This record gives sequence, C-alpha cells and structure tokens, in this order.
Amino acid sequence: MPLETEPFTGNRLLQVAPPVPHEAVVKQKIPRRLWKVGMLRHRSKVHAVAVSGSTHNVYTCGLGYIRVWDENSLHTWDKTPEAQLDLQDPQGCILVCKLTPDEQSLVTAGRSRTLTLWDLAPTPRVRAELPSTGSVCYSLAISTDARICMASFRGFVEVWDLQNQQLIRNQVVPIYGSRCIDIASTKFWTGGEDTKLYSWDLRSYKIVQQYSLQYEILSITHDPSEEWVLAGLGNGEILTVHTQRKEHFKVVGLECSSQHNLKFAASGSCFVDTVDNYIRCIEVPSLRRLFQVQEPSEILCCDLSSDDHYLVTGCKNGATVYQLLY
Repeated sequence: MPLETEPFTGNRLLQVAPPVPHEAVVKQKIPRRLWKVGMLRHRSKVHAVAVSGSTHNVYTCGLGYIRVWDENSLHTWDKTPEAQLDLQDPQGCILVCKLTPDEQSLVTAGRSRTLTLWDLAPTPRVRAELPSTGSVCYSLAISTDARICMASFRGFVEVWDLQNQQLIRNQVVPIYGSRCIDIASTKFWTGGEDTKLYSWDLRSYKIVQQYSLQYEILSITHDPSEEWVLAGLGNGEILTVHTQRKEHFKVVGLECSSQHNLKFAASGSCFVDTVDNYIRCIEVPSLRRLFQVQEPSEILCCDLSSDDHYLVTGCKNGATVYQLLY
C-alpha cells in the first residue's frame, strides 16, 4: 500500500476517535521535564542499554563486555559498576540488547555469530548461547509472552523459541529492509535502507502491508497496547501506523539524522524520541512536544525503565541517567 505523501499532523488521530465525555477520561501521568542525575562511566562506546523497572539496574553494552549498575550508581557521576560481564570473545561487540517482559533475562546480540541469553537474578550469568548464521545482528524483538525472540540480520530474520532455546525459522526478508524489527499484536514489522516499512503476519510469515517512504527507517517500536507502531525515519520524522486498521500519519521531525531511537513509556502517555544529540518527549495522543533536551554528543541508544522513572541514553564514552519528573 503506497504511503500518502502529504504531511500529516496529530489532529488526524483525534479525528478518527469518537468524542469522549470529559468526566470519563482517566488522565495518565505526563512527565514535565528531565532531571540529569548521573553518568555511568562505561569507558567505551555504549551501543546498547537496558534499564530494569523492578530493580533499577542498568546494563550498558559495547565492545567486549557488559557493565551492570545498581540504583545507587544512577545518582553519581564517577562510580564503579556493580559488575562487569566479559564476553567470551573480547573483540565481540554488542549492538543491541533487550530485556524480557518479566525483566528476569536479557538477550544481547551484535557483531558475533551468537545471540546470548542472560539470567539476571540472583547474579547475571549466561543461560544459553544461541548460534546464528549471520555475522551482524542489527535489531532484536521479544514477544509480550517472552516465548519468541526475533533477530534481524541483512536479508533475513531468525525466529527463536526462547523457552527451549531452539531456532524455529529463518525468514528471508528484503536485504535492505532488515535493519529494524518489532513485534506487535499478530504481526512483526521490519524496515531499513530501502525506505519501506513491511508488516508481516506472524502465522503465515507473509507480507500483509507495505509502506513506501522517502527516507531510511532507523528504528521501530510499538505502544504498550500494541495498537500503534512507530517508525523513526532518517529525516527525523516519525511514521505512526495502526496495527489493525489502515491508518497512518507523520509527526514532524527535527532534521536528517543517522541515529534515531524510539521508546514508548509503559503508561502509554508519551514516547521518547532521540535524534542525533537531541531528546524529545512527545505526548500521546495529542503528539504535543512536552520538552526537548540537548546532549553534548550523539546519542547512540536509549531505554526507559518499565516504571517510567528513569531514561538512560548511551553515547561514545558512557551513559547519561535522567529522572522523569511529573
């Protein structure tokens, strides 16, 4: 399905919804600003980061190791990590990581021919090394029931049974449409350099819809209800697509970018959008910008804790910790 080319605004989302009586609206907490509370000295580039909402532990990932930080470290500027988990290959580099929904496990991947499944409690340890046929993993997605993990490589997606650590399927996808992946509802979504957003059926593994865009797709995520999927584009814009209905629109961006990260708050009231060295927080469903923060260097990755308390961004020499203020 070709994408309409005229600009869209958040008003379209409001127009498709029936009016709701004011007294029936349950108001979610909306963050008003970010407070920078600390810096995690990873000592090298942080390519991927994960934040637990239950323990407030942070996992910073990059070349050769993962560093684990407890909550006491988050409000300091030069504290040593609680632990360092060295990779089996010191030249291996983690590019992506994903917590399971119960936050008891972490999946990591990157420049390595394995996906690593870590148990996090009581102390982090490797549960399984999942051998991959690809040399570089660009993106990970985990289903809400934690049964399925998808890993995207150039030209194909591996579908893993996490509980049994078995490869279910090796799915061929467009070679330049596999940089990003996400699972939402009964579909999974891929996109990349070919500027197309693909929607696939999880049962038949066939393309359901295809949106032709003008810019490279740099990130894909979904809202907590799995009703909407967001795609971050190389021009700084965000495409918003309904997972079941044929509805889509754009949020105006900042500028062309090589880095674009998206994270939805667990409450569903807003999402965080990082483009180059800027952080934006966007309210849902009005799509009003709540605030914008500029960092001194390019943001490579970010994550929000599942209690919507902390935002952590990764950069070339460490990670910055923000507390969301309501």
